[in-house]
Amino acid sequence: MKILKQTALVLLSIALGATFLYSAWTKLYNYPALEKFEWTIVQFAGLSWRVAELSARFFGGLEIALGSLLIFNSFGRKKWVPKLAIALLLIFSAYLVFLWVTVGNNINCGCFGDEILMSPSASLLKNVALIALLLVIAKFHQGLRFNWLRFVNPLIFLILCALPFIFYPIPESKPQWLQKDSFELNLAPLYDTTLSKPVAPVQLKQGKHVIAFLSLSCPHCRMAAKKMHIMKLRNPSLPFYFVVAGKDQYMEPFWKETEASNVPYTKLDGDAFTNMIGYSWPVIYWINTGKVEAQTKYIELDQHEIEKWLVK
Repeated sequence: MKILKQTALVLLSIALGATFLYSAWTKLYNYPALEKFEWTIVQFAGLSWRVAELSARFFGGLEIALGSLLIFNSFGRKKWVPKLAIALLLIFSAYLVFLWVTVGNNINCGCFGDEILMSPSASLLKNVALIALLLVIAKFHQGLRFNWLRFVNPLIFLILCALPFIFYPIPESKPQWLQKDSFELNLAPLYDTTLSKPVAPVQLKQGKHVIAFLSLSCPHCRMAAKKMHIMKLRNPSLPFYFVVAGKDQYMEPFWKETEASNVPYTKLDGDAFTNMIGYSWPVIYWINTGKVEAQTKYIELDQHEIEKWLVK
């Protein structure tokens, strides 16, 4: 009977660890997955972009470390691993309650990235079940009992926590200032009724604007549009503009995925689009009275840097 109980506890610890590792994997298996996790934090928790970048990596690393130690049933004599896992789930649960109250229940909380879509209420139920099972582990399971684990466990924990920061270093936020190489952007196609629909409703040759040239079917372009949409939510005065191109069949999926209807746009004829910016997308220009002053990739696009540039 004792052997059966111990075997069940070992298997339960492995299953809980696998859940934590899977949760980390859904957020960290590639850079776009990590970005979406960051943007969920920015959009729904209201944190700054830099804090979201740090938080996404920190919590992802915690899940990796806790999941790995649970799988190997290596808890430490004071069982700090299951206790810390419970604390982490309580923090996540407080965040889910905040989401539910402020945003509603009809959203994907991002707990399992885009692999398993979960509402805040569903994820709360999942957390309650996990906490209950971790309490069983903390109360009844001894785990591995070796003196040397007192020193090895914390070291392994710290190394695993650092992995997201090692594999996904936080990108530089500085735009590529063109300085002497700045050039006049030919905006005429955006006002030509035979090439663009609708004709640009904004006078882009006046003042400062950040224009993103996006292909409707390009996944990185959709990421750029999503990021700019969130920035626009946080600061509606940002002078963003999209120039899009692609088949009409991609229009609806593009707007559904990016939710970027808060950014004005023009759909440009394909040849005119490539004549303006070439065949590598997305292209994001910072223009001042029609002249391109800077260019940036969407990964390095930084709201604070844009706001500083606007008041220069």
